[in-house]
Amino acid sequence: MGQSRMAEKRYSNVIGFDDAPFDRDETGRVKVVGTVYAGLRFDGVLIGEVKKDGFDAAERLAAMVSESRFAGHIQMVMLQGIALGGFNVVDVFELYDRLGLPVLVVARKQPDMEKIRNALDVHIEQGNRKWRVIERLGAMEALGAVFVQRLGLSREQAAWVMARFAVHGHIPEPLRTAHIIAGALSCGHSHGSA
Repeated sequence: MGQSRMAEKRYSNVIGFDDAPFDRDETGRVKVVGTVYAGLRFDGVLIGEVKKDGFDAAERLAAMVSESRFAGHIQMVMLQGIALGGFNVVDVFELYDRLGLPVLVVARKQPDMEKIRNALDVHIEQGNRKWRVIERLGAMEALGAVFVQRLGLSREQAAWVMARFAVHGHIPEPLRTAHIIAGALSCGHSHGSA
């Protein structure tokens, strides 16, 4: 697909993933919620798990999508940050390769990369490998009131997606809804800002 044609592509069917709150001292698995949207219509929910501080997030998310009834319709994956379940860094390149879909990582604030690297080096198994994924993806870039990282789509496409889906604040609806549902899974009700 030519560069000019790629710039024209608009993504209307997306899935947004966020993790459920968890006890920091807990080990084991953490629930992950994916919400599927066709435009601004909320179409469905996927629920899975990743290992807390593990390195299986890309594999698990790809399986959740590819094994779902929505697999043929989803055009893009959104992530609320690059890590789920603590420091289970999503290998965005692996996720992209497994699904063949662009990935947009969204964060409210610019992360403290030095702090993240130190935490990975000191406290997390396979921390160096996880850091290499983060480093390879590159620094987050400001896009409106949020920060993003992207793979498989241009800045213009990312800006279009954000404008299309961020209708009740700065966070796109698929991520906002995933956050709300994930909170309810853990606590019996949603809490905190989405």
